[in-house]
Amino acid sequence: MRFISFLRDGSPRVGMLVGGTVIDLNQADPEIPPDMLSFIAAGPFALEGASAVLARWSKARCPASALWALADVQRLAPIPNPPKIVAVGVNYLDHCRETGTERPSSPILFAKFPTAVIGPDEAIEWDPTFTARVDYEAELAVVIGQMARRVPRGRALDVVFGYTCANDVTARDLQMGDRQWVRGKSLDTFCPLGPVLVTRDEVLDPGKLGIQCRVNGAILQESNTSGMIFDIPTLIEFISAGITLLPGDVILTGTPHGVGNYRRPPVFLRDGDQVAVKIDLIGTLLNHCREVAVATKVAGGHGQ
Repeated sequence: MRFISFLRDGSPRVGMLVGGTVIDLNQADPEIPPDMLSFIAAGPFALEGASAVLARWSKARCPASALWALADVQRLAPIPNPPKIVAVGVNYLDHCRETGTERPSSPILFAKFPTAVIGPDEAIEWDPTFTARVDYEAELAVVIGQMARRVPRGRALDVVFGYTCANDVTARDLQMGDRQWVRGKSLDTFCPLGPVLVTRDEVLDPGKLGIQCRVNGAILQESNTSGMIFDIPTLIEFISAGITLLPGDVILTGTPHGVGNYRRPPVFLRDGDQVAVKIDLIGTLLNHCREVAVATKVAGGHGQ
């Protein structure tokens, strides 16, 4: 099944996407939680309810109030407010080669803040006086479906709810200047997710998916998730050994070669650029870029 989050009457709603139709699941069945985090946390109950709604829709038995054309809804990130985002650095061999980095002996983890999350068709924004080296990174995102701690590799995929596309947008000048990654990767709008959340049963092997990033139509990244150094079960085992994963947590699994910082000459995002992350079986996450100069204000001051 394929799910989206969308805005209705000022509140995020969870919808099932069937072709060009969005089914508001809570509107179709009030026992189904209305928002994505609650929906994921409800586990099999919510998925069984969604399956029942789909069956009724196929027989034209869903109320008209629950049905929307995809073009008429304001889409959000599939997980608009993940409890946490755990990201993985240099997790593709081809990316190690382009950065001149040795293959890591264990996963390199960092965090992106939930305030960085935006959805499909939203703007990646930055103040050009704050950062001048904004980079793209196409990534497969894993969404956790249940509370998980110390999950063995053999059971790791059992705790996955599904998958979506991600763009690990990075301010390279801040990243390099800080000598750590969190600030440069967590600026507001620097974690686009979408366009849909695909349940794990539709992605039988997440380790064999084509992954691509296009900027203004030009292919700058093209690889396959088979190039990961640490596959998804290994990442879940490693992370959950000491960090409790919660329903709705997002794991960004790393980016392949072709990022802008290591091209010669470098290619950084600019005002007006269109960035598309495409992953097999999931779809294409499209965002545009906007430079926004932010005037500095002194709270309560009269100026000196």
